[in-house]
Amino acid sequence: MQQVFKRPVSLKDVQTHFCPGCHHGTIHRLVAEALDEYGVQQRTIGVASVGCSVFLYGYFDIDVVEAPHGRAAAVATGVKRARPDSFVFTYQGDGDLAAIGTAEIIHAANRGEDICVIFVNNTTYGMTGGQMAPTTLVGQKTSTSPYGRNQSKDGAPIRMAELLAQLKGVAFSARVAVNSPKNLMDAKKQIKKAFRYQVEGKGFSFIEALSACPTNWGMNPLQANERVGSEMTDYFKLGVFKNVENL
Repeated sequence: MQQVFKRPVSLKDVQTHFCPGCHHGTIHRLVAEALDEYGVQQRTIGVASVGCSVFLYGYFDIDVVEAPHGRAAAVATGVKRARPDSFVFTYQGDGDLAAIGTAEIIHAANRGEDICVIFVNNTTYGMTGGQMAPTTLVGQKTSTSPYGRNQSKDGAPIRMAELLAQLKGVAFSARVAVNSPKNLMDAKKQIKKAFRYQVEGKGFSFIEALSACPTNWGMNPLQANERVGSEMTDYFKLGVFKNVENL
């Protein structure tokens, strides 16, 4: 019997430690499948920042650089400029990229650095205690917003995919989700396209992936998955917000 579904070569054969219902593992697989398809595993350098994203080095069979909190885009810029023949991508969370790393991501995007950014948005600081993040939805309760996010005091959640799409250096910006088979297949398509743009030297590409965080949301995996497909996608619309091939 022919095996038609197996572990991507770019992923290590290890057991996951992510919480039940977390979407990091699914997103990892899609990224690894794209690396395999383009045959770039041996020249890929991943850049992981602080948070649940840091475990990139434990799951991917590639070279990985660990960046200080929020600085992955800056580190990736240095890596790509020093080794221009390498395939370079960052893997970051929302507390990391949209908070302490706001300056780094905006300026790397504006410069059109030839890197790809995978941005996992679960509306919370996942690893460090479930604090409110720049993407936390209005009314959402967290460890630092026990009464819910108050827009008049905390501002509105930031839509990073739309924000970065306005910058001239950005070649591709999209938001995806992996909460359903339909959304998962579209996420795979958009990640592959973002990676192709780097292979072809088109410039900066950005994928925002909506993810569940059952532990910090205080939900079971099913409830958390349903929240992604309803409350999160209602505010964070899925779609492609910039594609230079269509301009």
